[in-house]
Amino acid sequence: MLRHIVMFTLKRPEDAPKVKALLDSCKALVPGIHEFDVGIKTDGLDANCDVVLVSTFANADALDAYQPHPHHQEVVKQIREMASARHVLDYNV
Repeated sequence: MLRHIVMFTLKRPEDAPKVKALLDSCKALVPGIHEFDVGIKTDGLDANCDVVLVSTFANADALDAYQPHPHHQEVVKQIREMASARHVLDYNV
């Protein structure tokens, strides 16, 4: 299993629900996605970013199929326009 975490800081934090909706649209793009959870910053709780994606893939091949998927690439393009920073961590679980 491979965990894929992506954290976004947005130019306009109020765009977080839109970014969440974009990411949520990727939940079932390829076989091998076991977990796909998108969270947005909650007022009153500690946070260093505005949006986080925590996903788990069956293996590196599943993640490799997800990354270039045309729908995912369109989502990436839209989010890049709204994000000021992006951090990624992939690791084996």
